[in-house]
Amino acid sequence: MSTTTTQAPPGRRSITATRPLLGWRTVDILTITFLGAAFGIVFWGWALAYEPLSKAVSVAYVPLSGLFTGPWLLAGVVGGLVVRRPGAALLCEVVAALVSMLPGTQWGATTLMSGILQGLGAELAFALLGYRSYRLPAAVLAGVLAVPLEWLFETFSVPASWTDVPLLGDLTGGGAWYGELLLRDKLAYLGALAVSGAVLAGLVGWLLTRALARAGALSAFPPGQELRETGAV
Repeated sequence: MSTTTTQAPPGRRSITATRPLLGWRTVDILTITFLGAAFGIVFWGWALAYEPLSKAVSVAYVPLSGLFTGPWLLAGVVGGLVVRRPGAALLCEVVAALVSMLPGTQWGATTLMSGILQGLGAELAFALLGYRSYRLPAAVLAGVLAVPLEWLFETFSVPASWTDVPLLGDLTGGGAWYGELLLRDKLAYLGALAVSGAVLAGLVGWLLTRALARAGALSAFPPGQELRETGAV
């Protein structure tokens, strides 16, 4: 399979998808769908673990619960790193959100909205880099930029009818939503989300992509070719 590459020293360049970038192949669509479905199952499982973890740290400081959000941003990061076409990050995150909704979660239909917003943020990161850079800094940027729109949604846009969602429990006086926090605490929550996005989505997503490439699962995609060129596989 032919690919186009950026001009950089061997082993340090990012290999882009075959041109044209908007020319999605069947294998691209199937892979994004599979990845999204797999991450959707992970998302659902993480939702079960998130509530006790977030409540535990909220005893000390409610915004610290944002440190556990990163796993929900993984689909957009990995989807973008693997397929490397415009829309890959967004589509993978949305598919994951849809799949995670099927068994039912405590956030209901807002799960899909979160998936769209998170996917848009990750997509923006790759777009800002011209869909040409997919090294670790790009993955971290995607994890971080997956956060702001979700933060706005959680802290300013969620309807009052959702204030009884068991997210913060009674630690803030009866199941308050993040929208009831002081501005300084909302900003602290944004910082916690960004750290989680950088580490648990960006770094972990990059490592996961490399692991899949080493296992031979991405031989038809740029990450597989990058490792072949560097002699890593």
